[in-house]
Amino acid sequence: MRLTLPITHLSSGLSETIVRLRDRMDTTSEEAVTGRYKDMTAHLSGRIGQAMLGQKAIDDVANERTQLTLKETRLEIIQQSLTAIDDNIGQLGVRMKSALGSEDFTARESVVRDAKAALASTFSVLNTRHGERYLFSGDATNTKPVGDVDIFLGDVRSMAASATDAADFAAQMDSYFNTPGSGWQANVYSGTATASDPASLTGIDPAITQTLQGLAVLALSGSDETLPLLNGNSDTLIAATETLADGQAALTNARAERGILQAQIESSKSALDLEETVLTHSFNQMTARDQYEAASELKRLETSLEASYTLTARLANLSLLNFMR
Repeated sequence: MRLTLPITHLSSGLSETIVRLRDRMDTTSEEAVTGRYKDMTAHLSGRIGQAMLGQKAIDDVANERTQLTLKETRLEIIQQSLTAIDDNIGQLGVRMKSALGSEDFTARESVVRDAKAALASTFSVLNTRHGERYLFSGDATNTKPVGDVDIFLGDVRSMAASATDAADFAAQMDSYFNTPGSGWQANVYSGTATASDPASLTGIDPAITQTLQGLAVLALSGSDETLPLLNGNSDTLIAATETLADGQAALTNARAERGILQAQIESSKSALDLEETVLTHSFNQMTARDQYEAASELKRLETSLEASYTLTARLANLSLLNFMR
């Protein structure tokens, strides 16, 4: 019985050692997988504030990249929309001039049909959204920018019917689109006149209004309309084709401007990538756990744990022998 007390003490001590080894193995195993110290506060000690600042800087870079990616996506959709509008217009102006010059009624009616389709498609494109954000409403991003195309055609039809001549009609159209709170903004366009986002294009931008003006006149110049000023006056139609050409030129300029913005965003993202690399390297220097070293330590801990189990078993056998004596 004289050995019982020391053996009991040894067994108790080994049990505590085994618990500590297990805890250490759990920690080291996690660190070997994650490459990070589990107890970062204990590891960093007095450098915890520096590490927190480093992590915040990395998070800020990630947030900024997210914002840039959103802008990049919106820009791409706007570019696609402007391209779609330009593609819808195609050679309508050239075709109408040719039909007028050759007095080709069939060709002229074909242009009228295509102009109606292009106008309807343009209205649809102007209501494009990215998520819940309308892209052609200026700062009123929650507001659908344009309403019914038939309301717009009705307004143009009324102006053509009341105009005394081509000059009067042109003056009415200019006032309709360019006077604040006028027909276009009062009856059809519901967005704002300005946009704080340089990537946005409002419904009063010349690229939009000149395009719509030219398309509307061509669309209403068919034989199904009773508008002498439009279906009988070639000067009005020639002016409309020129306005449409101006609209296409403005569309090209708008796309080029947004192409510059896209290039700037790409450059900014590259700069962020470099900044993130530097910040991450610095942060890892403070917080990273060498995974090879952790794996080696885990191996040593496993060996120590096995030895502790073996010794515990031997002590248990000794205790049993003492009891039997």
